[in-house]
Amino acid sequence: MPRQRDRRQALAKLMATLARSLDRRNDISLMRGAFEDALRRVVSARTVRLRETRHRWPLRLEGATAAESISLEVPGADPATAGTLEATFDPGCRLGEWDFQTLAVAAHVGALVLEIERSRLQLTRAGMLAPQRRRDGAAPLIGSTPAMQALRSAIERVAATEFTTLLEGESGVGKELVARQIHELSRRRNGPFVAINCAALVESLLEAELFGIEDRTATGVRGRRGKFEAAEGGTLFLDEVSDLSLSAQAKLLRTIQDLWIERVGGIGPYRVNIRIIAATNRSLADLVEHRLFRPDLFYRLSGVDIRVPPLRERRPDVLELARYFLARHRPEHPLRVSAAAADALTSYSWPGNVRELERLLERAVTLIDSDVIELDDLPPAIRGDHAAALDPSLRRNDTLRAWASRYVRLIVDRCEGNKREACRVLGISYHTLQAYLRFPIHETGMESGPDTADVEESERSGSASATDVPQPA
Repeated sequence: MPRQRDRRQALAKLMATLARSLDRRNDISLMRGAFEDALRRVVSARTVRLRETRHRWPLRLEGATAAESISLEVPGADPATAGTLEATFDPGCRLGEWDFQTLAVAAHVGALVLEIERSRLQLTRAGMLAPQRRRDGAAPLIGSTPAMQALRSAIERVAATEFTTLLEGESGVGKELVARQIHELSRRRNGPFVAINCAALVESLLEAELFGIEDRTATGVRGRRGKFEAAEGGTLFLDEVSDLSLSAQAKLLRTIQDLWIERVGGIGPYRVNIRIIAATNRSLADLVEHRLFRPDLFYRLSGVDIRVPPLRERRPDVLELARYFLARHRPEHPLRVSAAAADALTSYSWPGNVRELERLLERAVTLIDSDVIELDDLPPAIRGDHAAALDPSLRRNDTLRAWASRYVRLIVDRCEGNKREACRVLGISYHTLQAYLRFPIHETGMESGPDTADVEESERSGSASATDVPQPA
């Protein structure tokens, strides 16, 4: 009778957990994790995992007794929707009939959890349920260029799989943002997203940080979970994996291949249910060639690769990103970008990519008193030749032809005096180029005269094309 009463209490705890998850004030996407945590406490298990599909790998750990790992089928409406409930226990524990019966009942409750998740996903895809707002406050993927459209398409295809993925891109392009997008579009979106900066890992504490520490009551060592366990049921993001030392790479080989981990001081390995996404700002193939990265680890990480394009390869997205950051950092009165400043922003190469752009706009929001970002408000490195081409003309209110003459002279200087090359760059004829060069840019208020007439005549006639340029003497 006491056991039966306890089993009813255990079932009541599980159902109360589901009821709280269904409350509209809570996030229903966390239901599975709450169910696993509640069941783990009820049966005193080390880990509990509710999976959507049955597995082909062994259900029992290597070298473990039958009582250390239990796997039960979670029923479904058809075999395709059946799942698996797995529980692992500390070695040497004694499981009784009550534990097995409680787990059997929990498997049916787990079927309800999986069905609720499937129904929620169907409603979201049909547009009948608004998606949850991001809890981490991270920016979405901004941009409408073909490069960004191709990136979104690759993210959607990769998110539909469970394969280890490698993200390659320069520093500041948003590789972690892409990894989060893959996580949120995958079946693991209800689980945690755990990011690790591999460059900051201390060599002597690597295994404890990644794999955890086993609890040892006799020695007073308190156990704690590592990053791999913290990502259970979700995604583990290994950022800047190229910065790992060769010894650290060796420790990750089997874990990344088979997802088996062993805590520091533990007595045996066990499997974790995670997906791994790695990122690097350097070419791993080049590092392998220079013997700075293990080839066996490279082949485990590569295969499903996504290249995140730098900002200079999608310049039309710069202004869209700028508007987003300005509205984000000053939502009540967003700053506007003048035409000259916008031209300078899109012409800049952005070696720091999106991160550099965001920091620049944070500076503008902090220091600018007006509501418009002018060319003078930008740093000299970003203004570049725009200051030489525009500022003098703007200060003197020069005519369009005076400014065009100044710009033509800058292009000729950039082409090292080669007028034929300057004509090709500007897309004008040689006679038009000569007319612009004869225009007196250092005098103000000159709207007519022989030089202006020459420009007008050259622009109207177009008798000499840019490809029919006389060879300068």
